[in-house]
Amino acid sequence: MLDSSRFFGHPRGLAYLFASEMWERFSYYGMRALLVLYMVGYLLEPARMEKALGLVELKRGLEFFAGPLAPQPFASQIYGLYTGLVYLTPILGGFIADRLLGRARTIALGAGLMATGHFMMASEPLFLVALALIALGCGAFKPNISTQVGELYAEGDARRDRAYSIFYVGINVGAFFAPLVCGTIGEKIGWHYGFACAGVGMAIGLATYLLGRPHLPPDPPTLSARDAASDEEGPPLSRALLPILLLFLPSALFWAAFEQQGNTIALWADHFTDRGVGFLSWRAEIPVTWFQAFNPLMIFLFTPPLVAFWGQLARRGREPSTMRKLSIGCLGAAASYVIMALAAWSGEGEKTSWLWLLAYFVVITLAELHFSPITLSLVSRLAPKGARSALMGLWFTSMFLGNFLAGWLGGLWSSLASVDFFLLIASLGVAGAIIVEAAGRSLLNHLD
Repeated sequence: MLDSSRFFGHPRGLAYLFASEMWERFSYYGMRALLVLYMVGYLLEPARMEKALGLVELKRGLEFFAGPLAPQPFASQIYGLYTGLVYLTPILGGFIADRLLGRARTIALGAGLMATGHFMMASEPLFLVALALIALGCGAFKPNISTQVGELYAEGDARRDRAYSIFYVGINVGAFFAPLVCGTIGEKIGWHYGFACAGVGMAIGLATYLLGRPHLPPDPPTLSARDAASDEEGPPLSRALLPILLLFLPSALFWAAFEQQGNTIALWADHFTDRGVGFLSWRAEIPVTWFQAFNPLMIFLFTPPLVAFWGQLARRGREPSTMRKLSIGCLGAAASYVIMALAAWSGEGEKTSWLWLLAYFVVITLAELHFSPITLSLVSRLAPKGARSALMGLWFTSMFLGNFLAGWLGGLWSSLASVDFFLLIASLGVAGAIIVEAAGRSLLNHLD
């Protein structure tokens, strides 16, 4: 029996899931805002690198495939591997929840692992161990809490899509404050204090989830793989798999472009952006990590008017289809990097106005709103009840591929002209839109 109390017309449990995810994203994006800057500006100096367990060996292993790596390409490779693993481990987290521990215990385990990992980031020797714990914890946490949002609602409840939009705002509230708090502390006081701040945020997220547990739906019984495949409380597993797999490549291409924000876009903001702002005699400089707050700020500024706009179009019978929204998202990602290519071309190697970055974030945020929450709702709707966490984890694997590709492409930043690099990233969005449109008919047959 679901909790009958209400949160803005939704079950009370949504408020606790909203807040838990908000703090988890605060910790994740707080650390992410610092990660590449910390590695390039501090950790990857030879004397410090030798203190970090396994870091020299990792560099040798990557150089075996990629050739000699300077600090910036090496940092981008680590960033891609780490953010990729964050979206690969949900397969394991979904399997553990569906088959062994149930969703609630798996979420609590993941939150504990992440909090531990963030605190361990304050110790240089444990750098890689900390990244591994955070990735494993995120894998246990993320697919299961996303699945619980859908399980607050009965089958066919029209509020489910809106619930994911509300939940997505929670994600971005945390992501907005993370660079402002963790990033500022890390840049101005000390890297390790910024990482510890992220750990405090994750500990609050764990406490919030445990406090809200009575308001959440009970875990379904853990099922064997055979039971899950034959579960009749949802579409057949094979029917759900095909559209998810068809969207894998465009999703990977979208996230490969999108995830340059914490990688090469951060480096652009640091080295090629005039970050000065002023009024009359007052003048200040925007901290580099604060640019990471632009995207989440715009998420919760743009979501209400965009949803209202879609509602108006729906009343006229003109709302874009699910597939068309995904295409718009991919093309929007491409357009955002065309803006950055124009910025690089206009600057000709000199620093450019921070307003170029503002325009970039406006466009890529609108692209994200047409892509990311739409796919979360789509997977929740398609998946059979007994395999929802596992299929949500499978979907996050597309983000693993995208993040891994983002890190590899980021390694080209030092060797390509900025204009060429940004146009290369823009081509990923164009390719994603072409694939979505080409696969549209097959996908629509499975969405009916």
